[in-house]
Amino acid sequence: MTDTAAPAKPARVPKTALNATRSFWLKQLHQWHWISAAISLVGLLLFAVTGITLNHAAQIPAEPVTVEQTGALPAPLLARLADFPAETTDPVPDAVARWASDTFSVQIAGRPTETTAEEVYVALAEPGGDGWLTIDRATGEALRERTTRGWVAYINDLHKGRNTGPVWYWFIDVFAAACIIFAVTGFGLTWLHARQRPSTWPLLGLGLLIPVVIALIFIH
Repeated sequence: MTDTAAPAKPARVPKTALNATRSFWLKQLHQWHWISAAISLVGLLLFAVTGITLNHAAQIPAEPVTVEQTGALPAPLLARLADFPAETTDPVPDAVARWASDTFSVQIAGRPTETTAEEVYVALAEPGGDGWLTIDRATGEALRERTTRGWVAYINDLHKGRNTGPVWYWFIDVFAAACIIFAVTGFGLTWLHARQRPSTWPLLGLGLLIPVVIALIFIH
């Protein structure tokens, strides 16, 4: 008769090791959570507020204000435009761009144009407004028009990244990454503290269920 050895019991991880691992992750998650919160705080408030203003854009009154300015392109610069192609989207010569900056306080250097044989047209869209500059190629008469729709339209366009330029474009990406880190580390902290807080998972599940139900039932 042969003796069969009893199966070996799996080794238990010492409680002190488990506590050390938990403490390590708590420390890391807390650190990344508050750093991402600090980076994204102001942006998060801005995007939360503009989420409300965008949702109620039709109820928020806005009175567009249009301002026109006129000027005359000096003869030497008008002569420079004579050498400009009759049909092009190229930016205006640098000297003309400097004159526009001095005369109308607009930056058109490097901006594409809609140039015809009769005029040079430069679109000057901006957050919360619109505008343009035209230069008559025969007379040098220049017209600058700018329309603004108030601060609510301005911050709404910041939310959408409309006509905000490359720096704001990259800011939105960095801010979004900080918000993702904030949310993920918050979930990690929730997971680690869930045993001491019985309502954690029901509340988290409710936060997931509410938008899903609304989308399925009320969005068509």
